[in-house]
Amino acid sequence: MKIFLDTAHIPAIKKWASTGLIDGVTTNPTHLSKQESDPKKQVLEICSLLPDGEISIEITEKDSQSVYKQAKALAALAPNVVVKIPCHTDYYEIINRLVQEEVSLNITLVFSLTQGLMMCKMGVSMISPFVGRLDDAGQNGMALVIQLREMIDQYGYETELLAASLRTVEHFQGAIEAGADIATLPVEVFEKSLEHQLTDQGIAKFDADWSKLGITQFP
Repeated sequence: MKIFLDTAHIPAIKKWASTGLIDGVTTNPTHLSKQESDPKKQVLEICSLLPDGEISIEITEKDSQSVYKQAKALAALAPNVVVKIPCHTDYYEIINRLVQEEVSLNITLVFSLTQGLMMCKMGVSMISPFVGRLDDAGQNGMALVIQLREMIDQYGYETELLAASLRTVEHFQGAIEAGADIATLPVEVFEKSLEHQLTDQGIAKFDADWSKLGITQFP
């Protein structure tokens, strides 16, 4: 599984990129606006921090032709940019055109099996079902991830399944169990997933037992 951080916070990306655990970053206009610096410079710095990773950058234009032009401009920023476009019928023709022109696309706001199927038929790079938002609407977000996994495998599509809107460690674990190709996580959820109280307790016990020997240097 590939793990992406869902953030535009440069220090956090630097910290975790150095561990080799992070395979990419997903950003959105909200993330970029929080950093109070030029969005283009932010994007370029993030791309440079993970040159072999995939950096999703979301469109902000609305009408289809403007979306097309912006998508092409975003893709030209760096070779590892993946352009995020919402899964809306207004953009289907543009999505297909961009795929034919070999622009890497992450289609976001996927909320149904049929939406996912249509995007896979077009051959987009990634689809992003939003687990947390489906849960908010009283539906089972993780069930959709499972359905999409089964559909992609059944028909042999090459589109990657990116589990998004993961708000808890349990969401992350569910995405792992469902077989998502990618999980994108808020930094706090990613960091919390690395912790376990029994690990901390075990270290504390080892330290206490070792201190009984009174040894200051070993070996």
